Amino acid sequence: MDPTTGYAVNDGVHIAYQVMGDGDLDIVWVPEWWNSMMMMWEEPSYDRFLRSLASMGRLVCFDKRGNGLSDPVSLQDPPALEERASDVAAVLAEVGSKQAAIISSGGGGVISLLFAATYPEYTRALVVLNGHARLVVSDDYPWGAPSVEEDQLLETMTNYWGQTGGVGLELAAPSMVGDPRFEQWWERQQRLAHSPATARLNRRLLLEADLRGVLSMIQAPTLIISRSGNRLVPVEHSRYLADHIPGSKYVEFEGEDQLAFIGDSSAILGEIQEFLTGERPAVDSDRVLATVLFTDIVDSTGLARQMGDRRWRDVLAGHDQMIRRQLERFRGRELNTTGDGFLALFDGPARAIRCAVACRDGARQIGLELRAGLHTGEVEVLGDDIGGIAMHVASRVMDKAEAGEILVSGTVKDLVVGSGISLSDRGAHALKGLEDEWRIFSVDSP
Repeated sequence: MDPTTGYAVNDGVHIAYQVMGDGDLDIVWVPEWWNSMMMMWEEPSYDRFLRSLASMGRLVCFDKRGNGLSDPVSLQDPPALEERASDVAAVLAEVGSKQAAIISSGGGGVISLLFAATYPEYTRALVVLNGHARLVVSDDYPWGAPSVEEDQLLETMTNYWGQTGGVGLELAAPSMVGDPRFEQWWERQQRLAHSPATARLNRRLLLEADLRGVLSMIQAPTLIISRSGNRLVPVEHSRYLADHIPGSKYVEFEGEDQLAFIGDSSAILGEIQEFLTGERPAVDSDRVLATVLFTDIVDSTGLARQMGDRRWRDVLAGHDQMIRRQLERFRGRELNTTGDGFLALFDGPARAIRCAVACRDGARQIGLELRAGLHTGEVEVLGDDIGGIAMHVASRVMDKAEAGEILVSGTVKDLVVGSGISLSDRGAHALKGLEDEWRIFSVDSP
């Protein structure tokens, strides 16, 4: 069930919040400075991340003042950081929480650090993901960002915020660059979080913050988590936090993504759960050989604009029903939907190809063109989700497909010999984010 929205009032300012889950442990999610609370649930990986937190206790999310559903802020008289920290206290009071674990990401970390130091009686524990006490370089903080780089980013935000592709994805989630579905979500959440001027203001306020002086006053048990290749907030920021917060625990993972819900989020969630509850989750994990299928409606954005919202919803519902019928027919396992496509798993590559062909032909009957990509490899099955390189390969193979085209990796081609499926060699291709070149084949007939 999706959470409902309520409002806490702090000095006359309405702060929108949502609550999910229950239990003795209250958890407050303090997200990135650009976050839109309503859009969190629209991205499947973000939705899963938050629901995992909610499985540990009662999860409280909120929009900071000036963000999303909360009251706007004055560009001439912006709120002080202490006011933003007091907003967290106001939300806790509104939901009847006496004490909570504060979990923050990126720019939300400066709020959570100040909150933990200012309101120790409310802070049961503190978790900081890819955070920082300061962003800008100085003589005693050499890993900070040069002012000229931040000035360029501020200018880019002013000119391109929320437009095609959004701003900063190559820094915040480089592994998702080139993923059309995620890029559309990224730009839309920017539009719903801030106007360009408010986004610039919030970023500038973040650049002015320096929490180094309060780190030694944090009393709550603290967990610092970072990714070693983080492009947006270099790992040295998190190491500094761990070195200066008394008794803190530091965990570092491989990866480049700033966004904790992208990449190997299950490992991060496992660390958080063990830190907060003393028990690491029992993960139902199996590594198996399987064929991954990605499908995508070609030019879905243009079609939606042409048809209008109501007609497009009807067409999309027919598309989803058709795909699910074919998955059942060919023994495919639906893992996720991407709004205009499906992710499915098969225990045989020939059935996966025949399902892809049936889906493409079925889509044409309702006026749609599909493209699809398949790869067979080892996948890690985690309950209703999967992980592993095979999923990324299949997605990148699909990215190479044109309208009506079904592409498979060389691995799939080798495994369907003798099945009667005709394939044509499309040559070797570099797949974004993957090493080496990959041989790709197109399906001629089933």
